[in-house]
Amino acid sequence: MERIGAVLIDIDGVLTVSWKPLPGTVAAMERLREAGLPLALVTNTTSRTRASIAGKLAGEGFPVSADDILTAPAVTAAHLREHHPGARCLLINTGDIRDDLTGVTLVDEGEGEGAGEDEEESGSAHGGAPDVVVLGGAGDAFTYAALNRAFRHVQRGARLVAMHRNMYWRTAAGLDLDTGAFLLGLERAARVEAEITGKPAGSFFATALAHLGATACHALMIGDDIESDVLAAQRAGLTGVLVRTGKYLPETHRAADGTPDHVIGSFADLPALLERLGA
Repeated sequence: MERIGAVLIDIDGVLTVSWKPLPGTVAAMERLREAGLPLALVTNTTSRTRASIAGKLAGEGFPVSADDILTAPAVTAAHLREHHPGARCLLINTGDIRDDLTGVTLVDEGEGEGAGEDEEESGSAHGGAPDVVVLGGAGDAFTYAALNRAFRHVQRGARLVAMHRNMYWRTAAGLDLDTGAFLLGLERAARVEAEITGKPAGSFFATALAHLGATACHALMIGDDIESDVLAAQRAGLTGVLVRTGKYLPETHRAADGTPDHVIGSFADLPALLERLGA
């Protein structure tokens, strides 16, 4: 491999857990900045906007700004503008991310919500049912009523878009279920396959590389999710680095469909790895 020209870094489980820095991560990020290495923080986090994430990380000492951050919601907005222009979109998500969904027409939660014989009347009264159902991050918004509403709209022909397929994420209290656990059931029940916009979609990594003006063969992706972060990046041509923090589990590592290019203890060990790789 030739000289490293850019680094893509996951946030949750790599830099932070429950938005608190993991040991040594701030110092490691400062070293990358001092070296002048182009970097982007790429995340499937759907509970905060890019500006909010940047403010939170900067408040914890990380030398980052909103321009350094690429989120699944921001990429989803671009996907919807390109592939579903003008579509009415029903968003099911825990957290307010509307500021990052520029150019997307969002319908209110109750629009087109009716049931049975009242469905058609309810939909027409609010301007029609949504054209696209968009799933963000799981949490309190993922109620039975919300998921059943999504199921009914998809059955009637609405497209299904999901920001990611993550099964769980790491919090200070332990692992919590994420969107993928619900998405699989919805896809199977409705007999459709969702359009995925965040990691592990190859287009997500391509967008991040284009943002940095970098090529895949000269870029690293550092993550704690071996499938969505590391192996997906390797399929896109990047070098994958797995950290043993966050959602990392030895059994998931052993059962994975592939092998990471590198495995390190934590993000704090990344500067040493980059030195060995000639960055």
